Amino acid sequence: MRKRIFSGVQPTGNVHLGNYLGALRNWVVLQHEYESFFCIVNLHALTTRQDPKLLAEKTRELARIYLAVGLGPPASTIFIQSEVAEHAELTWILNCIARVSELERMTQFKDKARKSESVSVGTFDYPILMASDILLYQTDLVPVGEDQKQHLELTRDLSIRFNRDYGETFRVPEPFIPKVGARIMSLSDPGNKMSKSEEDANGCVRLLDDADSIQRKFKRAVTDSGTAIKFDASRPAITNLLTIFQLLTGETQAQVEQHFSAKGYAQLKQELADATIAFLEPLQKKAQAIDDSELTRILAEGADKARGIASQTLAAVKEKLGLRS
Repeated sequence: MRKRIFSGVQPTGNVHLGNYLGALRNWVVLQHEYESFFCIVNLHALTTRQDPKLLAEKTRELARIYLAVGLGPPASTIFIQSEVAEHAELTWILNCIARVSELERMTQFKDKARKSESVSVGTFDYPILMASDILLYQTDLVPVGEDQKQHLELTRDLSIRFNRDYGETFRVPEPFIPKVGARIMSLSDPGNKMSKSEEDANGCVRLLDDADSIQRKFKRAVTDSGTAIKFDASRPAITNLLTIFQLLTGETQAQVEQHFSAKGYAQLKQELADATIAFLEPLQKKAQAIDDSELTRILAEGADKARGIASQTLAAVKEKLGLRS
């Protein structure tokens, strides 16, 4: 029996190159090695106020991108989180075994709380919903970025605690973190990860950007002092650009450095823009060509399959807790 993986992306903002190189690209490979569930986590999106019409549009757009990059049936299951009610129900149950002190230690919550006085309860509780997402599917492996490792550790703690107190119920998931490309940084501020919510639009290359936008963004990308084009942790801007080029072309670090050994920053940026445009063009065409009714069918079938597994897990949880007569 194959092991199972689960992961998801919020349908907020615009999916970008960092999302692809750091996550989606790896999911495409993993779906052929594991029984795979990839969710559009629209309930997580509600931690901040959303325009309902835009959220619905972005949810379907993200589903199109999943399919366009190569995810989906028959290799994997894709579905919308809110279509499987067990996610919310298990969240309440896990709330009752989680500790406030555990959630107060979450760095993402602390960062957001420092920036705003009106942080929602949902933002505080976000890691519990994430734990429910993972544990419902008896997940063995969770592809996560470095910024989500703390949340996965909480998930592991909750599963171990529940199993200890009520009997073996949940699998204890393990993280999958790729060695290369797990963190693609902003083009305008290489000290921060490329983000859908980035204030400077030039720092983020979106998967559905047109060629002119991509050219402009790479042309304006910041660089480090000096002229050498080499992978160097002390020169994060150039290293970030080279990492993107390496992941798009499949070359080794040595091959990339050799390729640019006699070239300057302008040539690096131009070739990187060209490589990105060439890579994204077929993906964008696939996304646009997906029939709307076919998309609806795939998502409905995915939700049915997900619900079948989630309902079994939740039933076992309720029985252990005495919630079933």
